[in-house]
Amino acid sequence: MIYFIMAMEAEARPFIKRLQLSEDLMFNLRLPMRRLKGKYCGIDISVIINGKDKKFNLDLIGTQAATIATQQAIERQYPNLIISAGTAGAFAGKGADVGDIYLSYPHVAFHDRRVPISGWNEMGIGSFPVYDTRKMAQELGFKLGIVTTGDSLDMSPTDAAMIETIGGEVKDMEAAAVAWVASLYQIPMFCIKSVTDLVDSTHHATHEQFARNLETSVEKLTDAMITVVEYLAKHSSDYC
Repeated sequence: MIYFIMAMEAEARPFIKRLQLSEDLMFNLRLPMRRLKGKYCGIDISVIINGKDKKFNLDLIGTQAATIATQQAIERQYPNLIISAGTAGAFAGKGADVGDIYLSYPHVAFHDRRVPISGWNEMGIGSFPVYDTRKMAQELGFKLGIVTTGDSLDMSPTDAAMIETIGGEVKDMEAAAVAWVASLYQIPMFCIKSVTDLVDSTHHATHEQFARNLETSVEKLTDAMITVVEYLAKHSSDYC
């Protein structure tokens, strides 16, 4: 079984539709998280969506919702592999373009945890190892990069310096939280990220790029997710 952990319904909807996944009442009804499940290429697939905030009726983005969604889903049914899938920012200065697909490697980290005490600083950043995606990326024509996570859409100068220190190439708001929970349960994990915005752009604000490019980036994300499932179906012994 593969779990795709996703924050936004708009990111997940095309994949759910194409695989004809159906709603499953996995979670406590007091929680906003949702699961949709089905089978593709002989693999049991579940999409875990963070759900919506009851007050604002907006998608629950960020590390808190991703942590709960991942942990609660694992507790109810143990997967063979977890994939953090969604849109993200990247860096034109590092060769990224809108619509590029990145697979995470060799680890995922937090970029907004600043605890300048030896040991605590390293623990905060995390640097959680991920499933080895190098062969997959090469065969499928995707890019590889370190994904870093923070709870803000923009990038402050402090965050930028930390991302540079970590070597981050993709910036999102959930992946490291998913990776942390997966590491606790010793479940293989990696990310599939489609670029919506170039965070080092000096011409357009991040939120403007995100809104303008979301639909196109989600289409490419959906194609990539399906391609990855098909690839894993042919190499199931590598992760099962």
